[in-house]
Amino acid sequence: MSIQNIDVLYTAVATAENGRDGRVASHDGNLDVVVNPPKELGGSGAGTNPEQLFAAGYSACFQGALGVVARQEKADISGSTVIASVGIGKNEAGGFGLEVAITASIPNVDEATARALVEKAHQVCPYSNATRGNIKVELAVA
Repeated sequence: MSIQNIDVLYTAVATAENGRDGRVASHDGNLDVVVNPPKELGGSGAGTNPEQLFAAGYSACFQGALGVVARQEKADISGSTVIASVGIGKNEAGGFGLEVAITASIPNVDEATARALVEKAHQVCPYSNATRGNIKVELAVA
């Protein structure tokens, strides 16, 4: 797979201190959170963690892509939601890897239309494009 050249329209910048047990903040000050490993990984679970931040970003981005596709298809996605579940675990190389499950609920369309919209959104979403071929991403319609 080759590296994609893009016309950058916006760049987000954030700084982390003390990795998974510290703080992360965006340079514009809109995001400033304490990060701690979850209890399942031996941490306190007192703050958020990188997987939650990734899930939040992916779900918001995918919902936006769903909106783009719905406008193109003239489909009503009002009241829709997107859940991104991000799992972390050990990989075969001895490090860690991620997997994602995306579940979209689109109440104003039939199941076949919802599935088609989700598949098309998966082609549009920047997070999906960034992860494609790198991690397992499962799509579902609720």
